[in-house]
Amino acid sequence: MNTTGINNHADALEEFKLGVCYYPEHWPESLWEDDYRRMREIGFSIIRVAEFAWSIFEPKEGEFEFGLFDRALDLAHKHGLKVILGTPTATPPAWLTHRYPEVLNATVEGVVMQHGLRRHYNYSSPKYRELSAIITRKMAERYKDHPAVIGWQIDNEFNCEMGEFYAEADHKAFRAWVKDKYKTLDKLNEAWGTVFWSQTYSDWEQVFLPRIVPGGKQPNPHLALDEKRFISDNTISFAKVQADVLREVAPNHWVTTNGMFGHLNNHQMNDELLDFFSYDSYPQFSTIYFDPNEVNPLADRGWSQSLSAVRSISPQFCIMEQQSGPGGWVNKMDMPSPKPGQMRLWTYQSIAHGANMVLYFRWRTAAFGTEMYWHGLNDYHNQPNRRIREAGQIGAELALSGNRIASTRYKADIALVRDYDNEWDGETDVWHGPFAWASGKAWFKALQYRHIPSDTLFMGAKTTLADLQRYKALVYPHPTIMRDETAALLEQYTRAGGIVIFGCRTGYKDERGQCYMRPFPGAAAGLCGISVEEFTMVKGTRAPVSMTWERRSASGETVVTGADSFNDVLLPEADTVEVLARYASDHYAGKPAVTRNRLGEGEAWYFGAVFNDAAADQIIDLIGLESPAQEWLQLPMQVELAIREGESGPLHFLLNYSEQPAVVTIGQPKTDLLTGQQVSGEVTIEGFGVVLLS
Repeated sequence: MNTTGINNHADALEEFKLGVCYYPEHWPESLWEDDYRRMREIGFSIIRVAEFAWSIFEPKEGEFEFGLFDRALDLAHKHGLKVILGTPTATPPAWLTHRYPEVLNATVEGVVMQHGLRRHYNYSSPKYRELSAIITRKMAERYKDHPAVIGWQIDNEFNCEMGEFYAEADHKAFRAWVKDKYKTLDKLNEAWGTVFWSQTYSDWEQVFLPRIVPGGKQPNPHLALDEKRFISDNTISFAKVQADVLREVAPNHWVTTNGMFGHLNNHQMNDELLDFFSYDSYPQFSTIYFDPNEVNPLADRGWSQSLSAVRSISPQFCIMEQQSGPGGWVNKMDMPSPKPGQMRLWTYQSIAHGANMVLYFRWRTAAFGTEMYWHGLNDYHNQPNRRIREAGQIGAELALSGNRIASTRYKADIALVRDYDNEWDGETDVWHGPFAWASGKAWFKALQYRHIPSDTLFMGAKTTLADLQRYKALVYPHPTIMRDETAALLEQYTRAGGIVIFGCRTGYKDERGQCYMRPFPGAAAGLCGISVEEFTMVKGTRAPVSMTWERRSASGETVVTGADSFNDVLLPEADTVEVLARYASDHYAGKPAVTRNRLGEGEAWYFGAVFNDAAADQIIDLIGLESPAQEWLQLPMQVELAIREGESGPLHFLLNYSEQPAVVTIGQPKTDLLTGQQVSGEVTIEGFGVVLLS
């Protein structure tokens, strides 16, 4: 899959930029100049403004006022600050939703969402698209030649708050979408299997997005899959309305958007509309939703997995909002304040994973509104504080090392593979949906604690053999939906020397979400050289199942790991298949649980359960994957290793996620780019500290 965007401005991220989100409309104008002066003093060079300011720019329909932002942008330019302008379409003004209620979103029950928060509109309303295009054009015309403005953020966090849309306009748009996709009702009925339960459509007017049925929202699963595809296409087409205006009116500016939320193919949007992708990085989201019973939890370190998904969209990206303080709305979320050093750690976490532009959210905490507890760098009182001092330290460090970092890209030898079809289908299908996150987390965790950097790779119709061959190994945990073309591509990769690792529930559905009438694992059967003899969920009255590995531990003991959640009982079909583990309990004890098929120069693995950390560790050993810095760098478990590499050689980021100091051993003389000091031998990284080795 192409992940470089449309690339009109290939140099947009060549130089590192550090900055902050700023809302001049929230503050007395008398504060602006002092704010800008202090931003520059701590090393900031860029601000984002205006993404929620529609009512400022257009207080009444057709009446436009630019005075406030003219003054704010002129003053920013005076102080040497560059500006990212947000199109304000995430927050339509009250006059708009009152005059045109058809722009509002609705719940699946048909209840209209009212004005009063944000993102309460739908993408399908022709009127909303018209008014969005107008405000975008007016802003672009006003600021296309402003010397401070360098780029645009379209809307804000597409599909945040709501990722489903059931307004009357959405049902109409969906009907048009399926008509364009299937052309005839016969093909639609076949794709959705509507002969089941007499759901057959005889007229296009009978087609709707999912609605409430007996038992709640339990739609036809094939309709539900197409619903997600429609939402994605519809979101992208709404974004395109604005992107087209910006490309036409302000061709010298780059275009991006921020966020990574559900029901949106961000890779497609980036490829078709953007110069690069942007993300909002709040590592404490990983800490407030984690399982309190988890052993060795990654906590905020787990956010690196989210950043690796961003990197799959755009290898070098922007963090449009970097967490800088405690967070929360007045009615939900209550993240604690970062401890000393954590904000700096999280900043370098983003940079280590590919960010070449980082803006903190926000300059000063709002004194009013829903986000008055979503703290920024400055508190309400506007007096010096620890977060500002920490930001100043980061600014000084990046003034020296930022551009050296910006010329590099993240490097990994293994990728965790995902795809949109399975993620969207898995929202409805409990026979595979819950497994993907569990297995992906287990693999990421095992790799992290062994200091093996990993990428995320999204499979799609445009994925090429060259995309796959960047990696020694691919872990594709539960690709239930698998096209024959995808299986053929993975077989090419394997025969050429690659290693592909599947989990249970692989390959038995086609792209419609219908089950193949073939032996499991369906499309992947030939690649894996096996069939699935039988299968079962492991839940309810069934006791936990384990598997025994053929290999012994270093001390000669039998290795036993869990066989979690679901068990495929495997039957080797090819003489090239080797059984590596067998089930140790239940009626299928002794049956194959893990197999490896030697194919050409490579190998295809099938793991018959949901992955856990211990099982991932076994496979990592058996495929011979090691930390790329193992020969000269010894790290304790709490330190993440991330590598960015360029023409000037690799950069090794060492990130200590513990509050306690960590001792590392560096076997070769290196330079810490953040301090300029030469380091070797035993080096202590302070709690929440960062070392950047060159």
